[in-house]
Amino acid sequence: MTFADETHPSEPHAANIGQRLNWLRAGVLGANDGIVSVAAIVVGVAAATNSLGLIFTAGAAGLVGGAVSMALGEYVSVSSQRDTERALIEKERRELEEMPDEELAELTELYEQRGLSAETARTVAVELTAHDALAAHLEVELGINQHDLVNPWHAALSSAVAFTIGALLPMLAVLLTPPSARIAVTFIAVLVALACTGTIAARLGGAPKLRAMLRLVIGGALALVATFVIGMLLGTAGIG
Repeated sequence: MTFADETHPSEPHAANIGQRLNWLRAGVLGANDGIVSVAAIVVGVAAATNSLGLIFTAGAAGLVGGAVSMALGEYVSVSSQRDTERALIEKERRELEEMPDEELAELTELYEQRGLSAETARTVAVELTAHDALAAHLEVELGINQHDLVNPWHAALSSAVAFTIGALLPMLAVLLTPPSARIAVTFIAVLVALACTGTIAARLGGAPKLRAMLRLVIGGALALVATFVIGMLLGTAGIG
């Protein structure tokens, strides 16, 4: 354990912090979408009809389609990000091979812009270049760690699993509750789940908990109200 870890245990000093944040982002986004989207579907259908079969079919379709869509979206998005990072790394590697003096001057200037004196900046740049020139330039110029690139498979799996877990809650709530209380119970369960998701995400990310919780709860409530109204109107019109 390093000294930084001992004195600041809550700070993200781990070498794979980029990967952890990537999983967290994909997981929270997946869980939130799973809860809200499937809840909106089943509440909307339940407002139009009491048929448990129709509600289950709509919810199951939303769950499977949503999980696949989330996984595919995360994979494509993170793959593009990783490809861009790799291209930047190769570009920086070529520049270091072809114009090392210019790159050293550039690194020195960047450290000067961060507040170091010209002499100190030059010393730091020279020592870091001697140790690992590529890593030094990637960190200061681009904010990239070549050993901690985002993983599209991790993001896709995290998003799909989180979406599925999130989607199961409104599915179970609407399927296991009597028709008279079906929508109300689902509504409450979803809001509680969103509050928990926002709180957990904020805790893991070190962000304000109340703000994250309210953001998810308010957004989820608006989505449920909208789909409930639509479903009720369609049911009244005899479409359900």
